[in-house]
Amino acid sequence: MRVSRGVTGSLCFLLVLFGSISLFGGKRLPNPLLAPDSHGVLGTYSTAGGIDINNPFFQSLGTNGRSCGTCHISSSAWTITPADVQAKFNSTQGTDPIFRTNDGSNCPSADVSTVSASRQAYSQLLSKGLIRVSMAVPANAEFQIINIQDPYNCAETTAATPALYRRPLPATNLGFLSTIMWDGRETIFGAIPKKSINLAQSLSNQANDATTGHAQGLPPTQQQVAQIVAFETALYTAQTNDHHAGDLTARGAKGGTEYLSQQNFYVGINDSLGEDPSGDTFSSNVFNLYGSWKNLTGSPYRQSIARGEDLFNNMPIPITGVGGLNDALGQTVIMGTCTTCHDSPNAGNHSFSVPLAIGTTVYPAMTALDISGLPVYTVQCIATGATVQVTDIGRAMITGKCADIGKLKGPVLRALAARAPYFHNGAAATLTDAVEFYNQRFNLSLTPQQKSDLVAFLQTL
Repeated sequence: MRVSRGVTGSLCFLLVLFGSISLFGGKRLPNPLLAPDSHGVLGTYSTAGGIDINNPFFQSLGTNGRSCGTCHISSSAWTITPADVQAKFNSTQGTDPIFRTNDGSNCPSADVSTVSASRQAYSQLLSKGLIRVSMAVPANAEFQIINIQDPYNCAETTAATPALYRRPLPATNLGFLSTIMWDGRETIFGAIPKKSINLAQSLSNQANDATTGHAQGLPPTQQQVAQIVAFETALYTAQTNDHHAGDLTARGAKGGTEYLSQQNFYVGINDSLGEDPSGDTFSSNVFNLYGSWKNLTGSPYRQSIARGEDLFNNMPIPITGVGGLNDALGQTVIMGTCTTCHDSPNAGNHSFSVPLAIGTTVYPAMTALDISGLPVYTVQCIATGATVQVTDIGRAMITGKCADIGKLKGPVLRALAARAPYFHNGAAATLTDAVEFYNQRFNLSLTPQQKSDLVAFLQTL
């Protein structure tokens, strides 16, 4: 029944989508734009008055047929899921523009001469929605790659240019960002480092690099870049309806896109780690969406969501071994909460640009994570001789610093239900897996009810 409902919902959405394009003359889609997902209905609201499908975001500006919309699909919270990729492969026999060997295949020189070969060549994209990111080790690097275990024996994957496999980040809710890209490489800070971010310039760089890199084109015009940035920064995406809880604004709740679009944010808005001594006082009560559901009678699932929100805000977590946190503060154990890191009010992003190494890049994989098919790099710090094995070198590929090995940013938490799998490498297939990772990572001993409540809450974001 769940499969049937999902298929029917998807077909209904396609009919609505195509009908809307016709109705609105091919210019703007309804605002908000609604789409069914596995847990209910996803909504996207544009402060620009609607989603303009004539925007360069949806145009092929390169040479390989791709647009921004190839990997940033509205019904998948403006990223892409394995289900999206598999549907594209099956309907086009692997010829859709997303299937390009420059970054879509496990290896640029992979055999794609047949449908069967292509299916193998694009296995990470098909199974986890991962794009291959290859970049040079910085000339000033304090580390060197001394060994590579590459399941694809890819000639292009070397100690000088390792391959990193990452999920495309959502092209929505961008006004809540404190850094751009998983490793922060597109981030341009304002006059005071880590206190402000030049969002428009950072996103302009990202649009330019995506066009020349992912789409294999010439740099877009300034006008095209400005239009793309304006389009993206107007988007707010969130779950609007839950199969079990219904309308996420009912009975005083504040879920959905309208409240999200009104949420204030600035870098340092909720200073959880003391980066700015003169800044705001930290409050662990980051989410205040479902407090009105806490004592409802006759609504057990809504009560579960409210309990999950309370757990996310206030459940004590003994944080240990997190690079960029425990070492930076000189504390072996930091008593925190989920919101110590996910501290941006009602968005769940980190309010400062602080990449962290929580364990999602470590090899062997920490509990509850699936890192199958990823190359493993043995990285040695030159000064100390210390080595570590990782599947992603992280922020260190930008800074060259040993201290940044394995560090990546956390994404905005809104619209989670529509964009599985989770973490930068898709290592958690479901939100249940993501919760279980943290449960085991920090020895939380969560009860089945607590896990269920947390998942119920996360699905409504």
